[in-house]
Order: sequence, then C-alpha cells, then structure tokens
Amino acid sequence: MPNPITHLRHWFAPEEGNKKEPTPSVPQAFTAKTGLAANLSLGLAHVRQVAEGRLREHFGKGTFTMPDMQLYDDGTPLFEILKNWGLSGEEYLTLMIGLAPHLQPNFFDSIVAPFLPQGGEFPEFGGVKGTHYRGMLPTGDTVLFILRGSDLGGRLDVKQHILSADNPLFKERILLLEETKDGEPTASGKLSVAPDFVEMCLFGREWLPSFSSQFPAQLIKTQLSWDDLVVSQATRQELDVLESWLAHKERLWADDVLKMRMKQGFRALFYGPPGTGKTLAATLLGNRFNKPVYRVDLSQVVSKFIGETEKNLNSLFSIAENKNWILFFDEADALFGKRTSVNSSHDRYANQDVAYLLQRVEDYNGLVILASNFKNNLDQAFMRRFQSVIHFPMPEVAERIKLWQQSLPTSIPIASDVNITEFAQRYELSGSSIFNIIHIGALRALANGNVLTRSLLLDETRKAFAMDGKTIS
Repeated sequence: MPNPITHLRHWFAPEEGNKKEPTPSVPQAFTAKTGLAANLSLGLAHVRQVAEGRLREHFGKGTFTMPDMQLYDDGTPLFEILKNWGLSGEEYLTLMIGLAPHLQPNFFDSIVAPFLPQGGEFPEFGGVKGTHYRGMLPTGDTVLFILRGSDLGGRLDVKQHILSADNPLFKERILLLEETKDGEPTASGKLSVAPDFVEMCLFGREWLPSFSSQFPAQLIKTQLSWDDLVVSQATRQELDVLESWLAHKERLWADDVLKMRMKQGFRALFYGPPGTGKTLAATLLGNRFNKPVYRVDLSQVVSKFIGETEKNLNSLFSIAENKNWILFFDEADALFGKRTSVNSSHDRYANQDVAYLLQRVEDYNGLVILASNFKNNLDQAFMRRFQSVIHFPMPEVAERIKLWQQSLPTSIPIASDVNITEFAQRYELSGSSIFNIIHIGALRALANGNVLTRSLLLDETRKAFAMDGKTIS
C-alpha cells in the first residue's frame, strides 16, 4: 500500500512560499480493491485522533497538538472534490465529523465513553440523539470542541469562518446546521451532510431524491425524442429560446454588463389545454442537457393549513438549490390563480404563499417552468415575472395527422378501413387523447384476438369526447 498524502492543509490550501510537492498516486489495483473506503477510513481515524487528543487535554491527561491529515490521491470523487475546492484541514475535519455517523454508528459514543467511566453527559462535546439513530449525532458544539477545545478565541474563529453561511461547505449546502429554538445557542444545532454528498462520498454516484413530504416532487423521464413532440412552429421557436439559455447561460453570467442586470435563473410559463405537450417539452429539455427534471404538482403542495404551503415549498427549494435541476410546476392555477381580496386571515396567508413562491422562483439559479391549462386563470400581475411565456395550443390538422401516425402500433395488425387522415380532419384532439384512443383500442383488439379496426378507434374517440361533455356522430 502506498504512503498517503500528508500535510493536507498544505496540499489543499498552500501558504505563500510553500511549494507543493508531487502528489503520490495510488496504484490501480489498490484503488479497485478499496474503492472509496481508503480515504474515508483515513478521515475517520483522523477525527478520532483529534477528538481523543482534545478530551485528554480537557481532562488534564496530556497536551494536544493538531496532527497532519492524510489522504490518498486515488482519483475517487471525495478526493477530487476536496482537491478542487481547496478545503483547509479544519474544513475537511468538519466534513468528516458530519460523515462519521454514516460510516460507524457508535463512532462518537466510543470516543467519549472511556473518558466517562461512571457514565453521564459531557455537554462540552455536544451531540444529540436522533429519532431512529441510537448513537450520538454531532452538533456545531462537537465541531467547536474537536477543532479548538476550550480556547474561546479559537471557538469564535471557527464559528465565524467555518460554521458560517458564507463558508463554501454551508453555502453550497454540503453541510447543514439545524436551526435551534429561540434562546438556544446556534452551535447546539445538529450537524448533517446533504444526502447527495453522502451518496457521492460513500458510493461514488449521484443522489436523486424521491417523492416525500420533505421533497414534494417526482423525477420525470421520457424515452421519446424531440421528433415526437408535435407542436406549432411558433411554440417550437419559443422552446428554442429555452434551449439557447441552457446552452449558453454561463457566457451570459460571465458578461460584465449582463450579470449586474439579470438573475442567474430563467423562468418560463407553459400554458395550453391538457395533453398538448407541456410536460413532454420540459422533460425533453432535461434530456437534451442531461439535467434531472422534477415535477411539482402545486395542487398537492398547497395546504389548507396556514403556513404549511410555505414550509413545503421551502423544503423543496432548499434541496434543489445549486443542483441545477429543472423544476416543473404543474397545475400552477392552484396557487397562481386570481389573487383573492383580503377578507380573512386565510386569504392573507394564501397571498403570502404566492409571494413566497414567486420570490423563491426568482432566486432559483436554474430553469423553472410553470404550467397552466388556461393563461387567463393566472393573475396578470404575475406575468411580468416570466422571461418566456409559451403557448401550447390544440394541434391543427397536419399536426394531428402526424400524432396519429406516430402513435399507431407496429406489432398489432391494423384493419384496412382505418384512415388516420379522416380521424385527424374530423376530430380535434390533443396528442395525449390520440395516444389514449389508440392505446385502449389496441388493448381491446388484443383481448378479442382481432385487428385494430376503425370501429374500435371510433368507439374510443366517442368516449374521449364524452369525458369533456361532447358528442360526435
């Protein structure tokens, strides 16, 4: 096994005049065998070494000198991020303190227990219990004690420069410090590592959240391509603007004039009848630029309980911040309908929810798309907040012909009396309605051992119109 890198604070944050020596690398066989565990093990060993040293010093059993950290240049995601970010030794130590419970359940308990043979608590070390996790979880106080012990000046320095919203670890939401109740020290809040960073450090893969009360959004995907999106030429041209922004946003932000006058994100409104391609267009944008697209159904987020809507949205944006995901808010009418006059406290809170979402949408540094079936349902005062407003109208005859052609199955026999041009000319249907008609018609044909006939498609077309309270001959 090769020697690890030492003097981490010099490797990642070299002082002026301190030349960086060549970094020893790890042989391929060693990397393959140990994976991500080598540097994680070194990090845990260092946290234990420092914490035990601080405890011996505190209990008068010796003096303490901060040891050098060690890392292998193994090309793993953990090493690369630490190297590229230029973290100091104390910042890396803080990160490993947050990661420790994910690696060893009794990590902090096993460190403190030998110094308290009679049991009991040791408030100076910090730590809290979780709901399901039975070991000690670190707090800001844990970081203060391990980094600086009882040195008041040093603890204040750590609070100002490391446990700070301006520190990259917290600014980029890699580390999170839980808010405390009024009157309690801020450093007593639980220290945690963002789930995506935990996933990267432990398994070397990207973390994508699933739907939950803390993240009321679902990842949406499609195997379709841009050729499958049938929209008008005007709509396509407007979508090209979004593509251009996603492709060139970094150059816009780098412009000295533009960066002073524009926010980093982009806000678009998609409006039009159901089934006309709004969701598909958002998903295809994500595919084109390899960005996850999360669909938020505002009708599910909006709560009848005062204050709950803002809480739900805050949780969503806090997780999505700085991830550069595309956020797609469906059923925007649920929150962005005509603003109510303030006749009650409930009306006042409803309007506050709208104002809060608008502010978070404007502050988001990625692409946000809101979708609505009817543009007129939205308060016109909101329209100026969107940089792009894109109409998805019902398809015209030529577009409906293409939709019928694209949706016909290739493995199910189709009767000679099926004339898709006839259906496209006679029946004004959205793309999703056309697909559903063919889908159910094909199922019925398979169930009866028959071919897909005109009568089956006509029967399903009648049902589709009936759902909207319409009849056809």
